[in-house]
Amino acid sequence: MDILKFEHSEYLYALALVPVLWLLFALYKRWRKKKLAVWGDPESAQRLLKHVSTKNRAWKAALIIIAVGFTVLGLANLQQGSELKEVKLKGVDMMIALDLSRSMEATDVSPSRLDRAKLFISQLLNDLGNDRVGLIIFAGNAYVQMPLTADKDAASLFLSSLNTDIMPSQGTAIGEAIDLAGEAFRQTAEKNRVMLIISDGENHEPGAIDKIEELATEGVIIHTVGVGSEKGGPIPVGRTGDYRRDKDGNIILSKLNEPMLVDLADKGNGSYFRISNGREEISRLTAEIDKMEKNEQETQMFADYDDKFQYFLGFAFLLAFAEILILERRRIK
Repeated sequence: MDILKFEHSEYLYALALVPVLWLLFALYKRWRKKKLAVWGDPESAQRLLKHVSTKNRAWKAALIIIAVGFTVLGLANLQQGSELKEVKLKGVDMMIALDLSRSMEATDVSPSRLDRAKLFISQLLNDLGNDRVGLIIFAGNAYVQMPLTADKDAASLFLSSLNTDIMPSQGTAIGEAIDLAGEAFRQTAEKNRVMLIISDGENHEPGAIDKIEELATEGVIIHTVGVGSEKGGPIPVGRTGDYRRDKDGNIILSKLNEPMLVDLADKGNGSYFRISNGREEISRLTAEIDKMEKNEQETQMFADYDDKFQYFLGFAFLLAFAEILILERRRIK
């Protein structure tokens, strides 16, 4: 299966220019209408502007704004991976378990716990070398979202689609996530395996400590990453503007359960990290991983990517050319 990615995905933020330009055009039309009203009655203004086509003016603005959008997409350079190759890499195997329970929507860290955790993982993927990475998601149950792979681009695509709505039941099934990581690791080398649990640690199920100790006896190092604050924060209810409440109608405050995550890391012979600005924790984590002996693995990766930027830039050019051909002046019969 082919994979699509943007080589310069950071340029996509410039797509925000499209709605801004639409807004500016609408404000200009409104300002212009007010100015015309100052000159006289609408009929007089219409006679003065009888040679100007407002419809053509709107079409010209639309074409330019759409052309800007396609130019941004062209600069971001969409690429299609079309050729899988067998490559030998040396690295460790890491299963990342990400908490997708509702409490991860709390905004006591900006923009939310989940968004901060996803940013942390994205930055971590960029800093990892040839290590293979897998992804497990958990709430009331746990699921393998992506098996171990050295393809960081594929991992980034899976990561971008994650949200709490995809989980059919709520809770914090860390123990089940640990079991899935153990099953994945038993199909790989018997050394240099790491599990990374990213969670606020709230409402965890009992028995997680026992499962951590069992996995640690198999030589797996378990690190934990906490996201949230001791002060806590409310949990938004969709886009209603309200927050989750208890049976008495009081807003529920979700707090980071740091002692539990510290205990899990301790029992897993690993370290606990708390997300603050992200970069410092990632540097410490990658330093821990770099100390480990590397396994040699054969894996399939997309080694050849075709650039698609020319299609977007070409269409943007055609739109701009079409804008030139449209005249604001209308023909008067």
